[in-house]
Amino acid sequence: MPPPTGQHVRLETVHLVRHAHAGDPEAWDAPDELRPLSAKGRRQAERLGAFLVRADIRPDSLISSAKIRALQTAELVGQALGRKVEVDERLSGGCSLASLDALLGDSNAHAPMIFGHDPDFSVLVADLLGTSGFVMRKGALASIDVQRPLRVGAGVLRWLIPPEVLADQGS
Repeated sequence: MPPPTGQHVRLETVHLVRHAHAGDPEAWDAPDELRPLSAKGRRQAERLGAFLVRADIRPDSLISSAKIRALQTAELVGQALGRKVEVDERLSGGCSLASLDALLGDSNAHAPMIFGHDPDFSVLVADLLGTSGFVMRKGALASIDVQRPLRVGAGVLRWLIPPEVLADQGS
């Protein structure tokens, strides 16, 4: 449903990044929220950051889950972009379309990069695109044009970059 005549709709690009590789959760014997990136995951995050710089993709804020693997992914990308990372607990599990919309409203960003987890991010991308069965891989970036308030099927996919596409790009 379009907005009422004369009402401004804010267009945004939301960059969703699922945390990079963090090893086998079954092999981790400490609390899951403390599970760090693996060496492979650190390389994935560094390559993503280098790609964003080369492609001149400049999110205006970086917002991450508090879980270590997402925060480390965000910090490595942030180092490449010269940006600090904000932490938002809403990304630590159970992030729905409504909570993402609230987070976007609170951020005042027009092109935020959001770092989080699955199954939340697979569901969010599927909802925004109005599809089903979407899988957001570890270390992947999905950039989606949206209008707020967010609605199912109202997003337009700009980029979907799986981590292996960046493997040969160097950092």
